[in-house]
Amino acid sequence: METYEVIIIGGGLSGIMAARTLMENGVKDILIVEKSKSVGGRLATRRIGEGKADHGAQFFTVRSPELQEDAARWLEAGWVKRWFGTPYPRYTSTAGMNALAKQLAQPIPVKLNTRVSSILDGRDGPLEVELENGERIPANHCIVTAPAPQALQLMAGIAPPEVSTISFAPCFVGMFTFDGSSSIPSPGHVDEGLPDGVERVVDHEKKGISSTVTVSVYMTGDWSKQHVELEEDSILAPIQKVAEGFLEKGSRVTGAQLKKWKYSEAEAVVRTPFVEMGHEGRIVLCGDAFLRENDEAGRTRFESAYLSGVSAGTRVAGKR
Repeated sequence: METYEVIIIGGGLSGIMAARTLMENGVKDILIVEKSKSVGGRLATRRIGEGKADHGAQFFTVRSPELQEDAARWLEAGWVKRWFGTPYPRYTSTAGMNALAKQLAQPIPVKLNTRVSSILDGRDGPLEVELENGERIPANHCIVTAPAPQALQLMAGIAPPEVSTISFAPCFVGMFTFDGSSSIPSPGHVDEGLPDGVERVVDHEKKGISSTVTVSVYMTGDWSKQHVELEEDSILAPIQKVAEGFLEKGSRVTGAQLKKWKYSEAEAVVRTPFVEMGHEGRIVLCGDAFLRENDEAGRTRFESAYLSGVSAGTRVAGKR
């Protein structure tokens, strides 16, 4: 079987940016292994009837020169637009956040619908990435972008102690279709004056990605943790009441769906953009919970995932 130079576990933003950085540095023999049917991770968009709804990241802000440079290119290509906000503009994808992930991943070899069960780090010869079906794929280096709790399961006895300190809060997102207008003001985003337990509410028609009125309601990590053991209907019912509070007169909710993000926002982060482990540091762990030391925001977000992936890709490319 072919030995890859680098296998990247996870096709979210960190994995995509690690791969793009490697390719820009001349490393072409790479493969992203992704458990889902699409790349993107929390850059997630769902079709609901004739409309669409982002149900992961809604936007991103820019503080670093690297992302500023890329965002300018994405703006010029028409992939993203300035949505709202000062002093830091909120940028969003013009066709839904998952579309941006797919555009960024276009030149990268990706193996979808594939789950990894473990990473085998023998001292002699290449690493082996073992899949759930028993197949083993050899590689000289491995970049792991899965959330830390999942990554630890793949690397029993390898990961350093600081990785085990990373924990995540869940997030529940309700998605609703309206047969008429919503009262959410333009540009379609509200994150103030909301009921307890609600983080943000978004109208995707006013956001500009949906041809029909679709509304996402995001619950806070604390609310989501308190309701995590309930049945789906019991979780969705109070979220729908929030959505109904934004119905214009004569409108009604015509459909409802729930998305459960188990690993949404890190409650504890690591102040380094990646961690090396295994024999000769051939395994690199990165992701949105791995922040650069000078990170001003101090929390997980689109930009922290982006920068962590770039940093990990740069490090691995420099080892060759």
